[in-house]
Amino acid sequence: MKIIKKCDKDMFEEILSGRKKFEVRLGDIKVDNGDILILKECEKNGSETGREIEKKIGFVLKTKDMDWWTEEEKNKNGFIIMGFKE
Repeated sequence: MKIIKKCDKDMFEEILSGRKKFEVRLGDIKVDNGDILILKECEKNGSETGREIEKKIGFVLKTKDMDWWTEEEKNKNGFIIMGFKE
């Protein structure tokens, strides 16, 4: 399946350069391993620049399924998303 989303210009550049190897999104979309995420670069005002990147999704972590922390801990601290370098 292909999912199309807008992407802030700064984050788009980080992905394009290869430094950013992850994406954080609200869990309001259905996405699975193997899906294609199409990111459309946007200015701060939301207008699209015309550039886009396609990335194949290799791993999905749904934070609502993380039941090893209490709701209080999650609400107090939020989450940190980390990417790995090879």
